[in-house]
Amino acid sequence: MAEEDDTRIRILQSLRGKICQAKNLGPCSGPNRLRDLCTFCTISLDQEEVFRTKMSEKSPSPFYGEDFYFEIPRPFQYLSFYVYAKSVFRDLPVGKVAIRKEDLYKFSGKEHWFCLQPVDPNSEVQGKVHLEMRLNELITENGSVCQQLVVRIIECQGLPLINGQSCDPYATVSLVGPARIEQRKTKVKKKTSDPQFEETFYFEVTRSSSYTKKSHFQVEEEDIEKLEIKVDLWNNGNLAQDVFLGETRVSVKILRNDSIHRAWYLLQPKGNGNKSSKPDDLGSLRLNVTYTEDNVLPSVCYTPLRTLLLKSPEVKPISASAAHILGDICRERYEAVLPVVRLLLHHNRLVPFVSAIAELELNQTQEANTIFRGNSLATRCIDDMMKIVGRSYLTVTLKPVLDEICESNKSCEIDPVKLKEGDNVEVNKENLQQYVQKVFSSITQSSVSCPPLMCDVFRSLRQMASKRFPNDPHVQYSAVSSFVFLRFFAVAVLSPHTFQLRPHHPEPEISRTLTLISKTIQTLGSWGSLSKNKLSSFKESYMYEFFKSFQEDKCIEEVKKFLDEISSNVNKESSGVEDSVVLKEGEVHKRAQGRKRIGKKNFKKRWLRVTNRELSYHKHRGKEALCVIPVKNILAVEKLEENAFTRKNMFQVIHGEKPLYIQASNCVEASEWIEVLSQVSRCNPGRLSTFHPSAYLSGSWLCCKGIGENLPGCRPCSTTMLVNIQLDIDCDREIEKIFSLFSSNYSKLQKMEDACASIAVYQGPQKEQEDYSLFTIQDPKETFRTIQDIRKVLADLQDQHVAISSSIAAHYGSLDNPIVGKTS
Repeated sequence: MAEEDDTRIRILQSLRGKICQAKNLGPCSGPNRLRDLCTFCTISLDQEEVFRTKMSEKSPSPFYGEDFYFEIPRPFQYLSFYVYAKSVFRDLPVGKVAIRKEDLYKFSGKEHWFCLQPVDPNSEVQGKVHLEMRLNELITENGSVCQQLVVRIIECQGLPLINGQSCDPYATVSLVGPARIEQRKTKVKKKTSDPQFEETFYFEVTRSSSYTKKSHFQVEEEDIEKLEIKVDLWNNGNLAQDVFLGETRVSVKILRNDSIHRAWYLLQPKGNGNKSSKPDDLGSLRLNVTYTEDNVLPSVCYTPLRTLLLKSPEVKPISASAAHILGDICRERYEAVLPVVRLLLHHNRLVPFVSAIAELELNQTQEANTIFRGNSLATRCIDDMMKIVGRSYLTVTLKPVLDEICESNKSCEIDPVKLKEGDNVEVNKENLQQYVQKVFSSITQSSVSCPPLMCDVFRSLRQMASKRFPNDPHVQYSAVSSFVFLRFFAVAVLSPHTFQLRPHHPEPEISRTLTLISKTIQTLGSWGSLSKNKLSSFKESYMYEFFKSFQEDKCIEEVKKFLDEISSNVNKESSGVEDSVVLKEGEVHKRAQGRKRIGKKNFKKRWLRVTNRELSYHKHRGKEALCVIPVKNILAVEKLEENAFTRKNMFQVIHGEKPLYIQASNCVEASEWIEVLSQVSRCNPGRLSTFHPSAYLSGSWLCCKGIGENLPGCRPCSTTMLVNIQLDIDCDREIEKIFSLFSSNYSKLQKMEDACASIAVYQGPQKEQEDYSLFTIQDPKETFRTIQDIRKVLADLQDQHVAISSSIAAHYGSLDNPIVGKTS
């Protein structure tokens, strides 16, 4: 396996958020047309669709409620949200919201209403173009001297797909001035999103007759100011209309200081997208968007901060540890706890840390019936731990019954106020009772599947709760049920799409059913920690009547038995994390083996599925496998060049037989497949060090023209970063997030340091402590020392960020940092 690059910086982008709802959608055509059509939303990176919601109800103000999260594997200009109406023959664009990458930070983490803009074909652009310009002297036949502008269009990258296929691009190059326009055209390149043009065009720039030759050529000011080069990219439509792909404009005066100008340019909308529109006509879309960019340094840079964080469980008191201090200064940011949990989880340090902070909270709790009720550091850590570690546990336990509930669509409404006309409340009550019993039984019989690490945490909570309140026999159960029932199972039932148990947000009627089931499960789960006859606590009379149908004694017995099993000292061998059931699955196009290079029948839709043990593909989801490849046989997983089959987003799985060629639906999906397959096979013996980035066709490799199917690869295999594939944890990235959190809350860290100094100098209760009430400071001297260590580590890490970033910074106009907009 290739060694990791110790000088490489990784720029990792991710997007998280929610498509909430639309309002007052305008008609696609005709009055009130959208009242009769269902709508849906998509998310695109530039022009590549990467996410799609389900179809909404027929309404001009539909609710979507779709959460999304994905890693962004490539550079992009715009993040766009489109609203479409579903018609019989095609999807009709209603409008879009397009946000520049540079502006995404303005909307981070909060919901905003965005006015929909028209979907204009001339503004739907993607890609970049590589240009070279220079000025030459030209002596004409009569001896006069004039200027010649030489424009070389070298190549393009990242042009969009047209109707799902690579385009047939060509370029027009125009010299534009106040009184002239000259245009040239390149040849059409077939089936490629990365065309290599390598064509040069010449334009004469007329000089005044008084010009005399100089040793150092300079262009006259008036010529420089008035002329520009305009490059337009088009898709050749053959019999159909050509499609605009984007343009860029470069002023000739850029050559005033350089005799040759060579740079990459991002393609822009026609006229730079300045066309005015009426935003109120099309309606609006409510979105929550959080874009994150992590600049991850080489692993060695994080060693001091990693060491400081990993020793947190041993620090006495725990409130003086680096991990606890981070939770204190980021108390209002719920997501701040997650990177600490993931880091400690990866290094098997989470259980002692959670036990220590839970004990601190218990010592501050006065009543047994209020333990772990608030949104504290302990409850947030345990919540995140359960979501990470218990993902497969939820799938095994709840997914079958949730699929049944969502697909059968039986009415379960028992509130008399909300009953629809024709509903039978007794039938609905029976339906609900059957569903609740199935969910309840699935949970209480699932102890054998509960991850060992969750059991370790529950056992610790149970023991500490009993020690803190020795006279309360029920507290040992409530300490566990408050997490596993109230914060884990009940939440997953309420929002199955959030836990990947369902692909989309449920329909309103199903959502109401799940709400009733979730509420019931919370109550049944709490019975194991309550005395009998607690039904009188229900506010709603219909819920009181519904719960009377359950055998209370039997439910209490089943809950206690389940809680005993998942918090006991037996039947769990270690604190490791259980094997994942399914790491990823989805629909792809697989190339048939042994076919010719071109042909639609060569690619067929298949359902691809990878577990920690095997990779398989199936004709349809749920059908028997057509082929199974053991994970231990995978030798490499690499991207495939577009020229292999004139298709984008392709990758190859190299194993003992012929490579398996697969096309994903978009760049995000392709990146996720490559990542999960690379990680699950990274430790296989015999992994390849080189590979062929293209296909073996007609007796030779397209990439290197080598002959022989068994010829060693012509390119080094990609380095696979060490992450925990079952938990999807990249430790360096988590530490970089922690560094960013400390840095963005540095003023609070300083204030906490001041509080420690004040308390240490003025012993005993002081007025100054009221200003620092948000901080937990048990030992001011120890906490002060830890903050000093944190500040030193942060300063060193910031210096390394500056040094490494400046050493590898791409100059403006390079492939990695192309020029945006018109240059002069």
